[in-house]
Amino acid sequence: MTSRFLDRREAGRRLAADLVQYANRADVRVLALPRGGVPVAFEVARALDAPLDVFVVRKLGVPGHEEYAMGAIATGGVVLLNDEVVRSVGVSDASVQRVLRDERRELERREQRYRGDRAPPDVAGRTVILVDDGLATGSTMLAAVAALRAERPAQIVVAVPVASSESCEAMRRAADKVVCSVTPEPFYAVGLWYDDFSQTSDDEVHELLEQAAHAPH
Repeated sequence: MTSRFLDRREAGRRLAADLVQYANRADVRVLALPRGGVPVAFEVARALDAPLDVFVVRKLGVPGHEEYAMGAIATGGVVLLNDEVVRSVGVSDASVQRVLRDERRELERREQRYRGDRAPPDVAGRTVILVDDGLATGSTMLAAVAALRAERPAQIVVAVPVASSESCEAMRRAADKVVCSVTPEPFYAVGLWYDDFSQTSDDEVHELLEQAAHAPH
């Protein structure tokens, strides 16, 4: 039986134990997918003694069924659309563009809220560990990986505490290395594997990033 996580911070500490090979390396950067990935990544970055920042990605939800992803967008102007989903649910081009416009606006708002005047991290030639609180469909993480490729990192490592075995496998085709601490069967949903899966607030994200920014490395 797979043990559940108490909360995202505890999940981050357990995930960090699977990433010890990246500890105390000057070339490593930890990037969190906000909001839920930030408390996880905070603990990972602290354990590895690595800098922490956010990589903002937004899911593109099907209109009327927003939890159902038809794609995602990420920093750097990357847009990933799942044409099969768009076709199967009959989303019009106009609806897709409307969702894109709204999510771009939210993506820009979050970048400003979380990072402020700090420049985005320089990841060229670095090993980047991309962290989220879990993988269900994986569309958001795939968008992050695609966007990061344009920044020419040496290696992209996707790391999550919990994932479906299917999305973990799919991620291996996109990233250079994938660490999924647990892949329970049946999976159902990320939140089922946390005792506390309450929403992470913008304030909490900002506070954790500020703490990390002032930590010695």
